[in-house]
Amino acid sequence: MTREPPQAGRAVPAQGFPSPGPGSPDPEAGCEPPPPRDSTENRGSRDWLRVLAIPRGGVAVGAEVARALGVPLDVIMVRKLGHPEAPELGLGAIAEGAGGAGEPFFDEEMLDRVGLTPADMTAVVARERAELARRVAVYRPMPPTEADGPQGLADLARQVVVVVDDGLATGVTARAALRAARARGAARTVLAVPVAAPAAAEAMKTETGEVVTLVTPRRFRSVGEWYADFGQLTDDDVLTLLSSFGGSTPRNSRSPAGRA
Repeated sequence: MTREPPQAGRAVPAQGFPSPGPGSPDPEAGCEPPPPRDSTENRGSRDWLRVLAIPRGGVAVGAEVARALGVPLDVIMVRKLGHPEAPELGLGAIAEGAGGAGEPFFDEEMLDRVGLTPADMTAVVARERAELARRVAVYRPMPPTEADGPQGLADLARQVVVVVDDGLATGVTARAALRAARARGAARTVLAVPVAAPAAAEAMKTETGEVVTLVTPRRFRSVGEWYADFGQLTDDDVLTLLSSFGGSTPRNSRSPAGRA
């Protein structure tokens, strides 16, 4: 479950996180350094700041970010939309919304390149929408005293949202997550990843304006090569990390193995 940080590489300047304005985050506010690693003294004092990690791999990274900032950790569910005949080729993504999956996001350039249209992706969207719903039910179950059904993505109005993943290769899942956060009212979004393909990091600035990354290697080939340990995470791994922040508790009977 534990992932080692990316290996040393060319670091890029990381933008700080904003200080809150009177009663709410100010998108134009100045920056402040994060609290010491594993600090808990400020936990709960930054209710204007949220860390949302993209499962599964992003949750291991997001846990470290949340601990450093002294804020709670939650997840934002996103599923890649792969080519019907080559699932590893990401053509888009779909993220959760207030009460279910949002609208799918497609990389139009990639669709054109492979000769497909959004209509050709209907079956893929349906399959990933179902998997998205399953993961929401596993990672964010509704308490027994509440109404039946899983909780949707929280209201993010007037909050600064830091979306965390384990890396940035094409950016399709990150874009879907950022758009979902803004659709839920986020005042400001920041994408934080340990390693990113230079082109993807630059392109992502048009989506969010703020990208924080440790390394953007010129010879980027994959996210995994920049980790000392890029082992697969399971649903139980994610639940264990979330439970350490007071979130969902592990449910072995509902947790198939494998990584996103």
